Amino acid sequence: MGLAGIILSLFLLMFLAYRGITVLVLAPILALFAVLLSGEAPLFASYTQIFMPALGRYLILYFPIFMLGAIFGKLMDDSGSARAIAHWIVTHTGKERAILAIVLACAILTYGGVSLFVVAFAVFPIAVALFREANVPKRLIAGAIALGSFTFTMTALPGTPAIQNAIPMPFFGTTPFAAPGLGLIAAAIMFTGGMLWLNRRARAAAARGENYADSDTTGSTRGDSSVADPDAIDGGAVGTRAASELPGIVVALVPIVLVIALNALLTYVVIPAMNTEYLAQDRYGATHIGTVRGIWALIGALVISIVVLILMNLKRLADVKSSINAGTMGSLLPIFNTASEVGYGATIASLPAFIVIRDAVLNISPGNPLVSLAVAVNVLAGVTGSASGGLSIALQTLGETYMQLAQQFGIDPEVMHRVASMSSGGFDALPHNGAVITLLAICGLTHRQSYLDIFMVTIVAPLLAIVTVVILGSMFGSF
Repeated sequence: MGLAGIILSLFLLMFLAYRGITVLVLAPILALFAVLLSGEAPLFASYTQIFMPALGRYLILYFPIFMLGAIFGKLMDDSGSARAIAHWIVTHTGKERAILAIVLACAILTYGGVSLFVVAFAVFPIAVALFREANVPKRLIAGAIALGSFTFTMTALPGTPAIQNAIPMPFFGTTPFAAPGLGLIAAAIMFTGGMLWLNRRARAAAARGENYADSDTTGSTRGDSSVADPDAIDGGAVGTRAASELPGIVVALVPIVLVIALNALLTYVVIPAMNTEYLAQDRYGATHIGTVRGIWALIGALVISIVVLILMNLKRLADVKSSINAGTMGSLLPIFNTASEVGYGATIASLPAFIVIRDAVLNISPGNPLVSLAVAVNVLAGVTGSASGGLSIALQTLGETYMQLAQQFGIDPEVMHRVASMSSGGFDALPHNGAVITLLAICGLTHRQSYLDIFMVTIVAPLLAIVTVVILGSMFGSF
C-alpha cells in the first residue's frame, strides 16, 4: 500500500492544487496521508522531525534570494523602469515585429532579475497596443510573454538570477554560470523554436483574415483600458504612467546590467580572492566556499543593484518604504509554497516505498545519470505544477545520489546543474501551473484560446533543448 499511497498522494496534490487549494495546506496533509497509508511511520514525528526541518532548510538557503528578488522587481515596477525598457524595445522594433518586441522585452527584464509576474503586468498593456496596431491576434500575447519570461531566461542563460538556476548550486557546488556554453545553446534552441512557432501562428492567422479582436472571443478587454490608445507605443501612455514620466533607457537598464555584471564579478573574482577558511569551523556549518559561493554572489549582486536602483530613481519612487515592504511581503507566499513542497518531498522520500521509485528513476538510463535526472525533475515539476517545487523535491530526495553518480561516471557537476535547472522548465508549464493560470488571467484569455501556444513555447521547445544538452553534455562535458 506504500507505493500506491505515494502515487495517490501525488495525484491529489496535482488535482487539488489545480482546483485552487493552497499548497501550504495540501503539502503537509498529503504528505501525512502517504505516511498513514504506508503504515510504517508515526504521523506526528513525520511532520515535526521530517517535514518541518526540510521546509526550514529550504527557507534558510533561499529566502534571501526570494526576498531580494521580489524587492528588486517591485522597485523596477514602481520606478517605471520595467515599462521604460519594454517601451524602448517596442519603439525600436516597430509593429511589424510585434511578437519579437514583446519576447525581447520580457527576456531582458526576467534575465535582469525582475519577477515574471511583474513583467507580465508591465508588458501586457504595451503588448495590447502593439498587437492591436499590428493586427496580430490577441491570443498570441500569452505565448509571447511566456516565451520571454519563463523559458530560456529562467533556466538556460548563464548567470540568470532566477531561483530555478540557484537551487542546484548547493547540491553540485556550482555557480549561476554553470556550463555557460551548453546554456547558451539551449537558450538559442528555446528562443528560435518559440519564435518560429509564434510567427507561424501569426502568419496562419493573417492568411485566414483573423485580426486582433477575433481571438478575444470571451469579450474580455482586461488590460486594454490601461493603454490610453493604440498609439501608446509611439509615445502615449504606457500602463498607468505616461511615457514622458518614465526613466530614460540608460537609467532603467543600469540596475539590470549591474545584477548580471556583479553576479559574475563576485562569482569569479571577489569571492574566490577572499580568505574563507573559517567556513570549515563547526559554527559556520563545517562547509567550504564551493557550496555557498553562488548564493553569496546572487545576494551581493541583488543588494547592490537595489541600492543603486533606489538612488537613481528617488524622485520617481513615491514611497520607497512601501515598495520595499510590498516586495518583501510578496516574497513570502512563493517561498513558503515551494518550501512546503520540499517538506512534502522529504517526507515522501523517508518512506520505505520511495526506494522503489528512486530505483526506477535511476534505472531509466543506468549508464547516463543525466537522462534519469532530466526525467525525474521533469516529472516532479509536472506533477507539482511548479518548476522550483519539482526541482527542489528532486534534488532534496536524490541530489546526493546524483552527485555521487556524477563522480562515478566522470560527469562535470556543472552539466548536472544545467540539466537539472533546464528540466525544471519542461513539464512544469502544464495547464495547472500557477504561472500559466495567472498569465492567462492577466491577458484576459482562456486555456482554450492560448494554451497550445504556451505549450509549444514552454514545453516542446525546452524539451528539445534538454535533449540537445544531455547529448552534448554526455559527449563533450561542460563548456
